Amino acid sequence: RLEVNISARYHDQDLTGYNVVAEIPGTDLKDEIVMLGAHYDSWHAGTGATDNAAGSAVCLEAARIIQALGLKPRRTIRVALWGGEEQGLLGSRAYVGNHFAKRIGPQGNQPGAQNANAQIEIKPAHEKFAGYFNLDNGTGKIRGVYMQGNEAVRPIFRAWLAPFKDMGATTLTISNTGGTDHLAFDAVGLPGFQFIQDTVEYDTRTHHSNMDVYDRIQADDMKQASVIMAAFVYNTAMRDKKLPRKPLPGQPVVQSGK
Repeated sequence: RLEVNISARYHDQDLTGYNVVAEIPGTDLKDEIVMLGAHYDSWHAGTGATDNAAGSAVCLEAARIIQALGLKPRRTIRVALWGGEEQGLLGSRAYVGNHFAKRIGPQGNQPGAQNANAQIEIKPAHEKFAGYFNLDNGTGKIRGVYMQGNEAVRPIFRAWLAPFKDMGATTLTISNTGGTDHLAFDAVGLPGFQFIQDTVEYDTRTHHSNMDVYDRIQADDMKQASVIMAAFVYNTAMRDKKLPRKPLPGQPVVQSGK
């Protein structure tokens, strides 16, 4: 016979979700923005090591690499660690809606919404946005990029992946992938991408489980991912043009001066 006494406390004094945002200022194109991000919230059973402390750490390391090399990006590089992803991309959707654009109507900024008759309220910063890169599929190496149906980025990304062929990053797929924060950008016509990663134990052991702990992190894989993330972000910040966009997923467009 086993008796257990459990004492639990609900911390409900502050029910607001938070994003954590930082910048590396740009130079001649500093009013244009390149973003990289990952969510830092997690399920309660483990400590969220692979979902998604791993992605958060890679984003921070990518920014550190750019800073440590003394690079001066043309565009401003903005790092975002999102809250509320596990409840439905709440942090990234709110951020995109507040700063860039939001869908008007019952679906709001619902990721993946493709209502051709939806209105999209465009803010001035929408035009200044160059691209977003997300990491949220565990601790595994980067193997390529999901292009989210944006065929125009293929030759650009192919050239950027070329130096990392020996690291195993070679794949570009036109496919969409879902379930994470790049969808908040894609839903309003902004170029947002998730990297393809080795699954390692993500789907079979760690994802949303009590085994999502530090011991499951693969340090060498995360170093590889950090280098590739830094390269893609820096290349986006330095090219003459912003990344190509797909057609705006909704009409008509309502301009907003806010």
